[in-house]
Amino acid sequence: MRRFFLLAFLFFTLGVKSQTLTPRQQYPGLFEAVQLGSIFPDNKTFVDAVPKQDPGLIMQAYLDEKNKPGFDLKTFVLAHFDMPVSHNSFQTDIEAGIRKHIDTLWQVLQRRPDEAKPNSSSLALPNPYIVPGGRFREIYYWDSYFTMLGLQESHQTKVIHNMVENFAYLIDRYGFIPNGNRSYYLTRSQPPFFAMMVNLLAKSEGEKALIHFRPQLIKEYEYWMLGAGSLKANQASHRAVRMADNEIMNRYWDESDEPREESFVQDVTAGKETKQPLPQFYHNIRAAAASGWDFSTRWFDASGKLPTIQTTDLVPVDLNCLLYNLELTIAHSYQQSGNLKLSKLYLAKAANRKKAILKYSWNPKTGWFDDYNWQLNQISTIPTLAAEFALEFKIATTEQARLVAEGLKNNFLKPGGLVTTLNFSGQQWDAPNGWAPLQYMGIDGLEKYGYSALAKEIATRWLRLNIRVFKQTGKLLEKYNVVDTKLTAGGGEYPLQDGFGWTNGVLLHLMNRYHFDPAQEQKSLPENQN
Repeated sequence: MRRFFLLAFLFFTLGVKSQTLTPRQQYPGLFEAVQLGSIFPDNKTFVDAVPKQDPGLIMQAYLDEKNKPGFDLKTFVLAHFDMPVSHNSFQTDIEAGIRKHIDTLWQVLQRRPDEAKPNSSSLALPNPYIVPGGRFREIYYWDSYFTMLGLQESHQTKVIHNMVENFAYLIDRYGFIPNGNRSYYLTRSQPPFFAMMVNLLAKSEGEKALIHFRPQLIKEYEYWMLGAGSLKANQASHRAVRMADNEIMNRYWDESDEPREESFVQDVTAGKETKQPLPQFYHNIRAAAASGWDFSTRWFDASGKLPTIQTTDLVPVDLNCLLYNLELTIAHSYQQSGNLKLSKLYLAKAANRKKAILKYSWNPKTGWFDDYNWQLNQISTIPTLAAEFALEFKIATTEQARLVAEGLKNNFLKPGGLVTTLNFSGQQWDAPNGWAPLQYMGIDGLEKYGYSALAKEIATRWLRLNIRVFKQTGKLLEKYNVVDTKLTAGGGEYPLQDGFGWTNGVLLHLMNRYHFDPAQEQKSLPENQN
């Protein structure tokens, strides 16, 4: 900890300026006082604030004033920073219908190209983009793919293109796509959906999109595979893992071993309960944030408690399916430009990964695809919706797909759609919550194996829930309680958010896909029906 503050102090005393310094690096001591003092209900508020003057001057003022009688920390912060705006004031006309609501939200949630704000945590982007909504005031990586599904239905190809160009810019600028365009996210990425975005764009712009974005597809692949070549069996480096039989697979990882700045209090508090060395614990917490599933019993040991989190020990099935798709996409781009040698190289990488996924993630005893603990050399015992990804990318055999479909229907399908896991832990990526991206991946994966009736049933239940809540509240939400649809979703480190980018996108896609008329459906539903 002393080393961290010494480095931060040297940045300022030496006059080092950088757009990528994080708030904690810019305001040593002040940052901890604000976050641990909980002067704002949400730790994300301060890290998103914009300083009104140079951080060095703010720090000097803080050091001069903090020990004086009557000093008030919140008053000081409000005097020296502009607080972020969450844009939660939008009120919709429920009677105008849900399609009108979504069309309007594309404008409400769109942000113009960023002007660089000196010393802000925001990382400027060159093109317009869509944010999720609520406290999520910046672009988010994997959220954006599902938002794009709706933009495609709205024929907003230009917006999709702009967002893909933004992600390509981030890859060129930083070597990868951060969790979001904030300096405090520069130590981790999120589930690698960039290849899926490029493929989605190619549906409108043609195969040329694959060739145009191939340099960034390759750079993202290199980011995920960093250090893989020097690994020995049962070793990991950054995001790469060499398995017991020498296959290369991947895990989620964050380069920092400090508490997350945007959730500082939660991480420091949780760190007091763990038996792990704190650097290891914070790596695991941050890696779970990189997965997008923050948090879930998926990442915990058999006790199901957060202090036992072991994300970096796990080879996640969904991540490796996404990287399989990335390898195939790069191979296809080379094929399109006539480079068959490099196309075959990436096809071979994809074939090896597929074989490894089937070897390590398929559990024949349960008929399910699970994560694999490479440290213990054993498959996880916690079934989750991550198994859907093996169907979405057509990795599963016909029989495996049948068993997964059966498991989805018998265990995961609830009155409001698919539940994320079967564990009621209080974590937001567990029961009773359902999330739009996982509904889509399950539905689309089932369709690819011919389970259309089940796919439509899942979609219908999810659409009914979304529409009923909209009719009651005028909002589309980040997540939903799919087990008891009269109750709202809960869990997590922050209140339930509305907006909401990926919910809007998946909802519009599914309504069009299944010719679902929300107005007619609402008329046919009794008020008390789930």
